[in-house]
Amino acid sequence: MLADMENIDTLKMHSPNLTQANIARIAELFPGCVTEAKGEDGRVKLSVDFDQLRQELSEHIVEGPQERYHLNWPGKREALLTANAPIAKTLRPCREESVNFDTTKNLFIEGDNLDALKLLQETYLVKVKMIYIDPPYNTGNDFIYEDDFAEGVDEYLVRSSQRDNRGNRLVVNTKANGRIHSNWLSMIFPRLKFS
Repeated sequence: MLADMENIDTLKMHSPNLTQANIARIAELFPGCVTEAKGEDGRVKLSVDFDQLRQELSEHIVEGPQERYHLNWPGKREALLTANAPIAKTLRPCREESVNFDTTKNLFIEGDNLDALKLLQETYLVKVKMIYIDPPYNTGNDFIYEDDFAEGVDEYLVRSSQRDNRGNRLVVNTKANGRIHSNWLSMIFPRLKFS
């Protein structure tokens, strides 16, 4: 096969980078599993976080390297598992509490917002214009959501591998640690994934 010699200056003179094309396809399906990294030539290239991809494709918590903060937190794998897990529930209309049920173009859903978001994925895909989620905060009344996501210091330090099971400190722990935020992130992450 001969190349057109008139266009020789515009030829790339190398085959396409199929690895980068494949990573771009993975990014379309699993954007949280693709990041940027410097290649051997010093240029920034797309890179797959295989541990994160394994978790996306798993139906159980996948063991891997210690989770750290870069919008990673202790418990993120479990939150991802929760987001991806199927549910066996259904939406049931409540006609007596609805206004103009047969002619309305709006739908009000009451219940756990993660369950509702999962259920909407199939039935209402591409039909929903807006979803308003009221995040869970306790107001002092009897409420089904916990909003005190603070974890005990000792429990957090062991779970985040900052202390061993005998209480020996493994890393320096600052006041800016994620002890209070990790559980909240694990609660909100699956909901944001569907939004």
